[in-house]
Amino acid sequence: MNPLERNPVGRTTFEVTALGFGGGTLGDPYEITEDSQADATLKIAYDAGVGYFDTAPWYGNTKSEHRVGRFLRRCPRDSFALGTKVGRIYFRPEDPNGFATSPWAARWRGGLSFDLRFDYTVEGITRSYEDSLQRMGLNSVDALTIHDLDFKHQKTEAGVNEAFRQLDAGGGFAALQALKSRGEIRAIGAGVNHLGMIPRFLTDFDMDYFLLAMPYTLLDQSALDEELPLCERRGVDVIIGAVFASGILATGARPGSLYGYQPAEAAIVDKVGRMEAICRRHGVSLAAAALQFPLAHPGVVSVIPGPGSPEQMRQNLAAMNETIPEDLWAELKQESLLRGDAPTPHSGS
Repeated sequence: MNPLERNPVGRTTFEVTALGFGGGTLGDPYEITEDSQADATLKIAYDAGVGYFDTAPWYGNTKSEHRVGRFLRRCPRDSFALGTKVGRIYFRPEDPNGFATSPWAARWRGGLSFDLRFDYTVEGITRSYEDSLQRMGLNSVDALTIHDLDFKHQKTEAGVNEAFRQLDAGGGFAALQALKSRGEIRAIGAGVNHLGMIPRFLTDFDMDYFLLAMPYTLLDQSALDEELPLCERRGVDVIIGAVFASGILATGARPGSLYGYQPAEAAIVDKVGRMEAICRRHGVSLAAAALQFPLAHPGVVSVIPGPGSPEQMRQNLAAMNETIPEDLWAELKQESLLRGDAPTPHSGS
């Protein structure tokens, strides 16, 4: 599989490489890393030909954007595609000395000390976009993704409804459309972590893509039921985030492995262990199967794992170049470890 193949997104001029770079880990969620390590990781990706980089203000409370921008602004602007996200506004904490006890500090161990609020109105989208440009030191991005408009982050049905109201009547989506019509951005997307949100977006808004995390991985193909067919019918493409299911499909079934950003339950650990055994029999790494599997779906244009070190980036590149025999996919289906209707890559593709 060619990880550097460039794929158009929807009906736009936005193009992404099959293997992209997810900037979440550069926000230091679990450990504090040096800027030099972030630079080295980005350099390996860029030098290898990875041409799509995704980040967000949320990652490290703006830390990822600083790091991604510092590296990319030294590169020719036409040599990469860049996306970031909107929906959160950052500002100075009311009590800077007490920020260490905030939930945002708990989420990002090495994150920066800035407070936030959700805002999907025209004012919020505009400020988020302009703040991101300044943090990255770049005067353009190719795509903006509406971030975390879901029940996990908005908490209640009323919270979700209010966020959608801000996007619609509050002018947030119109602001994105204006940026696109002026040529400031090429595409508008939404980040989705839970089933049910894609149909809701498509009912009200003309989307170009979705960044789907968790419901379509080697461990979970539930998006095949409604989300992915609906996107195909509407001509909306899909980028897969959290392709390693937040960790366990990269680390394998070991103590402390993460699934869905939490310690994996015993049933998941057992399932991954069975997958690993099949991969070993076919001389394939579990990471290769996890990375290559989603790209077999005709609506998926890119996978964006989040390497946090040069070694992880090298491993991702190597995994994308592994040849996976079709017998491996057949055995996963035979053992009911993969849905029978899930598209799978062809050998040598």
